[in-house]
Amino acid sequence: MPVQTWPIPESVNEIENYMKQRVGLGISFDLGVRKLKILKHDVHIYYINGLCDTEYIIQLIKELVAINNREKLSVNLFHIIENRLVNQSVERIQQMDQLVDKVLSGLIVVVINGESTALAIDVRSYPGRAPQEPDTEKVVRGSRDGFVENIILNTALTRRRIRDERLRFEMLKVGKRSKADVALGYLEDVADPNLVNIIRKELQAINIDGIPMADKTIEEFVVKQGLNPFPIVRYTERADVAAMHILEGHVVIYCDTSPSVIITPTTYFHHVQHAEEFRESPAMGTFVRWTRFLGVFVSIFLLPFWLLMVLEPSLLPEQFKFIGPNDKTNIPIIVQLFIADFGLEFLRLAAIHTPTPLTAAMGLIAAVLIGQIAIDVGLFVPEVILYVAVAGIGSFTTPSYELSVANKIAKMLVMILTAAFHGPGFVIGCTLLFIFLINMRALNTPYLWPFLPFEPKGFMQILFRRAIPGSILRPSIVHPRDRYRQAPNNQ
Repeated sequence: MPVQTWPIPESVNEIENYMKQRVGLGISFDLGVRKLKILKHDVHIYYINGLCDTEYIIQLIKELVAINNREKLSVNLFHIIENRLVNQSVERIQQMDQLVDKVLSGLIVVVINGESTALAIDVRSYPGRAPQEPDTEKVVRGSRDGFVENIILNTALTRRRIRDERLRFEMLKVGKRSKADVALGYLEDVADPNLVNIIRKELQAINIDGIPMADKTIEEFVVKQGLNPFPIVRYTERADVAAMHILEGHVVIYCDTSPSVIITPTTYFHHVQHAEEFRESPAMGTFVRWTRFLGVFVSIFLLPFWLLMVLEPSLLPEQFKFIGPNDKTNIPIIVQLFIADFGLEFLRLAAIHTPTPLTAAMGLIAAVLIGQIAIDVGLFVPEVILYVAVAGIGSFTTPSYELSVANKIAKMLVMILTAAFHGPGFVIGCTLLFIFLINMRALNTPYLWPFLPFEPKGFMQILFRRAIPGSILRPSIVHPRDRYRQAPNNQ
């Protein structure tokens, strides 16, 4: 049952009864109240243990208690207390639902008998870890700080990189019960206002009790992905990557309790870029990018193409006859491929759930014992292990974890069509995949831009990592209000 919106009572006893009956004061051990007598008036301080900085609270109580020794009886007790709160963030609140929300969010609230206005002081100290480099987005050179589960720290890491007075962080509450903090980050004079309004309305329209899965729940409400496996938004845990996209005109969604942020809008090619490319020279960055493109291509098409060559050996030139399997087996190749591919997926999941000290032993068992014994007993031909391993390595080169899994699903579908219809099946599978990606749109953004619809300048920036001094224009796909990242030469 939601908290009613009604004014704060002037009686502190009435407020205390409300907190006992509705919020759990006296039942929940972490919800507490500190009662003071200041200038013969009752003053209550409400707080949540574990979400507040105790040292700040003690300092504030000392200042309030000292009023008895420094001030005379006065009708202006509210203003005296407000001026004695030694904190940079003090807010007046006049509604009970605001009072409850502030307390449960980790602020402390001071209520004064005879006053219908309370004071909320931000002394939050959320439990969490220090910023560190994300495991999935490591770079050889570059910053080692990354987002954490604290939204305040995450926005601070971004503002440290963009010290612009037009940088905005709009805070919203999502979830009737969780009331999680969600922030929209964008540049006011760059981001498309229509895009900002669409995302803001989608967030405000979320009608759910809570979002314990944080950003993933937000994504499913905002973009309504359904059964589509391909990622429509991009996740990142790197503050420099988020800042770079904000400067380009994207809108970034920050969600409290999540160490990753959502970047919108994004295309397929956003998911195959990595910060490492921009930490190297343009030539090296281009080489790294092409290598990654090759890995993504191999992860999708290598196994279906090799299967086609096995099923239709007549398509192979004479000098490439060695590509087919040299050993005979009673198990169809398509079954071997699926068993090996799912076995690789088992290893990936096992690596996630295996304690770190045991991962080396698990890898040794999987690679040496299982793989070799499977070949020796005739379950697999050696070529199957080779090509599945190469395709698996290609999937690991994909920076976006979500995209690598989607590519794996697409690869399996193409393999099934190839096994069923041979050459025509391979062509049909590739064509259907291409048409599906063409028709996809991410927040009204073509998924294959700048390839389709074709934009030469944007496509060249995808193929080649241009030097920053040459990147004058922002990507047109985000419809930036200010097109120029740098002043044109004629200005």
